[in-house]
Amino acid sequence: MSFNIVLVEPEIPNNTGNIGRLALASGAKLHLIKPFGFELDDKRLKRAGLDYWPHLDLHLYDSLDDFLEQHGDKSLILFSSHASKNHWSIPFEDEQFLVFGKESVGLPPSLLSRYEDHLYKIPLYSEHVRSLNLANAVGIAVYEGLKHI
Repeated sequence: MSFNIVLVEPEIPNNTGNIGRLALASGAKLHLIKPFGFELDDKRLKRAGLDYWPHLDLHLYDSLDDFLEQHGDKSLILFSSHASKNHWSIPFEDEQFLVFGKESVGLPPSLLSRYEDHLYKIPLYSEHVRSLNLANAVGIAVYEGLKHI
């Protein structure tokens, strides 16, 4: 059993390193879509991912279009703070793609409109918080999914 964690244009190497470690720990594949806000040899990414990085099932894409060309017809779940459904109602299934946007702006509007029936949010219970840290959000989603599968 496995999920596919997809990061669209990740900007913060520490988040991506932590998510890489989470992917390995949970048996997930990690898909990274360029452009990145860092280089893959960034020491902060390596520090956060520890010595686990070489063991990842890692897939790289030059663009969102490249990723969608290869996987756009598969089961995609998109996470957005603008979604109306929360993550507890996701119909999780094996091999699903859990898609997360970049830290500063989330997913592009064109992707949100294309997959509007596949949008979910992790609820926030304070008006003082706009969003969760990306690595935390991925952890919540992956382990909620594993619970259901």
